[in-house]
Amino acid sequence: MSTSVSTAPPVPTAATTWSIDPSHSPAESSIRHMMVSNVKGRFTDLSGTLSFDPADLSQSAVAVEIGTASITTHDAQRDAHLRSPDFLDTETFPSIRFVSTRVEPIGADGDRARITGDLTVHGVTREVVLDAELNGSGQTPYGKTVAGFTAHTTINRKDFGLSWNVALESGGFLVSDSIKVNLEIEALAD
Repeated sequence: MSTSVSTAPPVPTAATTWSIDPSHSPAESSIRHMMVSNVKGRFTDLSGTLSFDPADLSQSAVAVEIGTASITTHDAQRDAHLRSPDFLDTETFPSIRFVSTRVEPIGADGDRARITGDLTVHGVTREVVLDAELNGSGQTPYGKTVAGFTAHTTINRKDFGLSWNVALESGGFLVSDSIKVNLEIEALAD
């Protein structure tokens, strides 16, 4: 069922808790493959909450959990390898978690922020910084208030113990260390 947005009312002015709508919130990654192309993956199992205070973004908070077995790159063999102990080891580490520790507003418009938090992947927790933006808000046809957020960061997979690789005869490696992460979050006010 689609939750299309009608004429957008302003985002509520008081602190509000929002639940992430997993059917409208892809978590995507992109990694350099064979030093020539970017392979994209998408996690389809994502949940979490946002506590959003537009009057004082520094009082906002984010908690997200992603099911590692939900990774898809549209290639069954590659997806199985990504789920294996060489990479995500989904049987041992069934989720990726992010919990914010600090939210800092960027600019005067109140629609952008730098979100610092603890990212746990493969049993390793590291501090990461997400650049985030409020895309807008609206009312669904079902009377719910909805808002959209974009966030992105780049991480080094080796920081999280994901070090599997193969050297190429032509030089370089099969998989880069750097992973670009992009979240498109649609959330409903509780």
